[in-house]
Amino acid sequence: MKRLWTSPTACAAVIVLLTVVTYLPSLHGGFVFDDPAFTTENRMIKASDGLYRFWFTTEAADYYPLTSSLWWAEWRLWGNNPAGYHAVNVLLHAVNAVLVWMILRRLKIPGAWLAAVVFAIHPVNVATAAWISEQKNTLSMLFFALSILLYLRFDDATDMRPAGPRSGAAEWVWYGLSLAAGLLALLSKTAVVMLPVVLLGCVWWTRGAVRRKDVWRTVPFFAFSLVLAVVTIWFQHYRALEGRTFHTASFASRLAAAGWAPWFYLSKALVPVNLTMVYPKWQVDPSRWVSYLPGVILIGCLIVFWYRRGTWGRPLLFGLGYFVVTLFPVLGFFYQGFYASSLVADHWQYYSIIGPIALAVAGGRAICHRLGERGRDIGVLASAVVIGLLGVAAWNRCGVYESNETLWRDNLKKNPNAWLAHNNLGAALVRMGRTEEAMAQYEQALRIKPDYATAHNNLGVVLRQTGHIQQAIHHYEEALRINPDMADAHNNLGFVLARLGRLNEAIEQYRQALRIEPAQAEVHHNLGLALSQVGKIDEAIGQYQQALELKPDYPEARFNLGLAFEHAVRIREAIEQYEQALQLKPDYAEAQNNLAWLLATRVPTAGGNPIRAVSLARRACELTDNHVAPYLDTLAAAQAAAGRFQEAIDTAQRAIALARAAGQPQVASEIESRLELYRSGRPYRPTVEATDHRP
Repeated sequence: MKRLWTSPTACAAVIVLLTVVTYLPSLHGGFVFDDPAFTTENRMIKASDGLYRFWFTTEAADYYPLTSSLWWAEWRLWGNNPAGYHAVNVLLHAVNAVLVWMILRRLKIPGAWLAAVVFAIHPVNVATAAWISEQKNTLSMLFFALSILLYLRFDDATDMRPAGPRSGAAEWVWYGLSLAAGLLALLSKTAVVMLPVVLLGCVWWTRGAVRRKDVWRTVPFFAFSLVLAVVTIWFQHYRALEGRTFHTASFASRLAAAGWAPWFYLSKALVPVNLTMVYPKWQVDPSRWVSYLPGVILIGCLIVFWYRRGTWGRPLLFGLGYFVVTLFPVLGFFYQGFYASSLVADHWQYYSIIGPIALAVAGGRAICHRLGERGRDIGVLASAVVIGLLGVAAWNRCGVYESNETLWRDNLKKNPNAWLAHNNLGAALVRMGRTEEAMAQYEQALRIKPDYATAHNNLGVVLRQTGHIQQAIHHYEEALRINPDMADAHNNLGFVLARLGRLNEAIEQYRQALRIEPAQAEVHHNLGLALSQVGKIDEAIGQYQQALELKPDYPEARFNLGLAFEHAVRIREAIEQYEQALQLKPDYAEAQNNLAWLLATRVPTAGGNPIRAVSLARRACELTDNHVAPYLDTLAAAQAAAGRFQEAIDTAQRAIALARAAGQPQVASEIESRLELYRSGRPYRPTVEATDHRP
């Protein structure tokens, strides 16, 4: 039994079990923050040719095609159910913890298994394992760890081979697999760009020196890292940031902040309290020498460790050196959008935290070993306490990721001035229908950051929904003053202007939005509506068709395309679009009404079907509680077409009364003219191809 429980399989199984149990609350979590943008709302994820576009085009906001491919597959398995995505992420994290144990064991680092368990259940890592969009981290870590493990296997094989013939092909298979895994890690997320440096560090740890051939062996790894790093920088600038520059900090300021970040991450690794999504953004004054002091101390420590590398400095140099090296991509030298909110984030130290954890565990084990038999008991007790405390903290932290509301309210408790959190909490409250609370959150975000264009735009949306049109226009215009290339604000301003009848101005706003982001189905649809209203039917049809190319499951675009085809007297095409709209949205009253009208009033050769028309028209009336006069008019026309003239007369009379009560004399007059036909036993057949009588 002892051999069973100490076997590698059992040790790995316990790591996986502890990880899964700790992260069980995350399986009940939803999509938070930017999760929908990567998964359920990502048109490329849903596209049949999405895999090709992720790998071989520049359409995506960033280049991590392997992770995107995984989401592409997951969407076909889980759809809009977040539980599946969370389960995959937790399992990837569990496997990563097992790989960490295997690497530390191969490196002969004391306490390897306990270090892997601590990595698995560390509360800081909840920001990766419980956040769907950070599947980038867990997937890239999988291949990152595999690459290290395979390289160590290769290095051991070549190092243990006796002098003589050159290494056999079998030994270099491990090298090739390591190189392939490293490439896959970079294609999952290029944050692992420091992999070749880590490999050299591992070689130094195992042998005490780095030989020239070791450097040559890592050249292909460096080449892959360089190429993918350049690709990522290009995507960040031209896709994620759309060519705009938001980095206002000088290089000196970034250099000083880069010295602060490792100390911050180290503090959270050793004492994981007050964790949050958006930390306060540091105000670094590069003109003061004290701003550079944390970085100078850090470099000084590494120099001392190097000087004492023959004795006690060796593990400190390796552990903290790995920690700092793997943090390099997120120290602020290369700009990314999140830096506008904070210079640090928990999920950015997912790869790096292994260094401090391994050092702390190995150090604790060394202390216990010196205490002899009593130290063994102390070590077991201390390990159990640490695992228990970390596990409970991680469990509770998982609950924070249950929803956007819980995530951002937790953030605001710890960082009340996080304007991003106020804005995102406002967006969550809007989706819950709590517009007054949402408005207060947007206003608070703007009090903290008056030049926050996104909050101006979002506040404008809420003001429009609550009927404050002029205030909404003001905030849209303010958003565009701050950021003229904000497509959403152009679209929203165009929508309000169209409602005010200022159609030409609305059309211009929609065109501006499409100039900035041409692949926005909603904007093409809105532009089509405005063009229809000014009589440019052919142009409107083109816009609706572009909207449907981008989003085929867009029932409103299909309905309005059908309406435009009616105006263009393309009846069969109109019927087809209404049919497809109803397939997508079966209780779409407007589509049922318009389809019923065409089936009732067109001759059979044009697709007429009065029996079905009666059914559709009656359902449209039911959906509107018989309170829309044109819908009753359609039902009367369908009844007359089916030869049920007395029913048609009764329905038409109800429609006339309803139209008059609603102050629609023109509608009442049109229905009266059709009523005379029904009284004479004739159905209505339009002589002028028009649809103006219907909403």
